Amino acid sequence: MGLAGLVSLGLSLPAQAQGGAWPDKPVRVLVPFPASGATDLVARVVTQRVSQELGQQFVVDNKPGAGGTIGAGEAAKAAADGYTLLLTTSSTHAISPHISKRLSYDARKDFTPIAHLADAPSVLLVTPGLPAKSVQELVAYAKAHPGELNYASSGNGTIVHLNTAAFSAQAGIKMTHVPYKGTAQSIPDLTAGQVQVLFDSLPTGMPHVKSGRLRALAVTSEQRSALAPELPTVAESGLPGYASVTWFGLYAPAGLPPALVQRINAAFTQAMRAPEVADNLARLGVEPARPGSAAQFAAMVQADSERWAGVVRQFNISID
Repeated sequence: MGLAGLVSLGLSLPAQAQGGAWPDKPVRVLVPFPASGATDLVARVVTQRVSQELGQQFVVDNKPGAGGTIGAGEAAKAAADGYTLLLTTSSTHAISPHISKRLSYDARKDFTPIAHLADAPSVLLVTPGLPAKSVQELVAYAKAHPGELNYASSGNGTIVHLNTAAFSAQAGIKMTHVPYKGTAQSIPDLTAGQVQVLFDSLPTGMPHVKSGRLRALAVTSEQRSALAPELPTVAESGLPGYASVTWFGLYAPAGLPPALVQRINAAFTQAMRAPEVADNLARLGVEPARPGSAAQFAAMVQADSERWAGVVRQFNISID
């Protein structure tokens, strides 16, 4: 089945008897970003497979806004029974805690880490009307036209915001930040030239490049992406050491019993191993994470959180 079919496919497989074990009723999977964004696409590909394997509905519920923190906050208040899960990214758990003191949740205390699902680099996109066909040309244009370029993000303090802030600081340029509820909402303005620059996730950015609506300059991973091998990395384009990858992970509210953590981890890990899931994620520019325990996922997030804390301090980023 093609990607379009997967995205539009309803998760409506009939429930099967589970003998009282999880899941014996539909599971709500909160995605704190808009429909058609990278996190939403990953969630639908993966939960469709989990639904097939377990014979139960997994309903993706988009709750966007405030860089993902609205949906994350809602998930934190849900019952810790395995029937409300949060599929989220670096933004809500590794970045937002360092840039806002007004979060409605504590990223470490209010959630139970379950599984690291996948990773994806971002792609540096520009509007076609901008006379820049490389990172070097973009930097040169920005320096020659200080303050004239606008860059979009998926919200204040999101990884898209920080990616661009770090890029601008390292390149020595200044651009104006225009936050949106999600990068998908910024695409019409980007193609029209009202904003000129966007660090979008590879999954959602490349289709617009292939259609000719946008121009891609580089990817943010340490190595070139197999999805777009013709694109250089930002690091090899004149900004050595620049690298950033978005992780996708699964959480439950705090207090989920360990046995249920293991059960859900196993179900999603098994789904990630399915060839069709890997194939469809590859089309999105997403790489399945190596199978690991909930504890390993928590340790990875903590290390990533500490790294972003350093970036926030370096560039004095705050949304309060």
